[in-house]
Amino acid sequence: MSRRVVDQFMKLREKDRFVRGLVSWVGFKQIGVQYLRDKRFAGETKFPYRKMIKFALDGITSFSDLPLKLATWLGYFTSFLALLYLCSVFVQKALGYTVQGWATIMVAVLFIGGVQLISIGIIGEYVGRIFNETKQRPLYVIDEIYESGTGQHSKRAVAG
Repeated sequence: MSRRVVDQFMKLREKDRFVRGLVSWVGFKQIGVQYLRDKRFAGETKFPYRKMIKFALDGITSFSDLPLKLATWLGYFTSFLALLYLCSVFVQKALGYTVQGWATIMVAVLFIGGVQLISIGIIGEYVGRIFNETKQRPLYVIDEIYESGTGQHSKRAVAG
């Protein structure tokens, strides 16, 4: 990493850093460096699947509020299923294929569960926004500043 990237990275006030994501978030140009890795000389990996899954979850939760939105959409889907089941109950009632009390309880449980998931999802989205605000990341990272009329520009990075 160049000194400019490191300087911007060090300005970030986060305590629980997902470094791979933050380096990309800073936004400077990146290139890949291809290399051939030799086989492990001795021993075995100290990074088992459990740690890899935790690493992936850290990346997802550090840079996405998708899991929070998932609860909201799951709530909508569950409520929609309750509505479909309610329609099915009316059809079954008309045809005489009903079990006393079962349909009412199932529709109520599905609908209330859906409403709860929607509520949790909405609260989660607010918590996600609060979480993003507490990170205190700068809105922009400026790579170059061009001064009007002089034709000059400075090559310093400024957060702001």
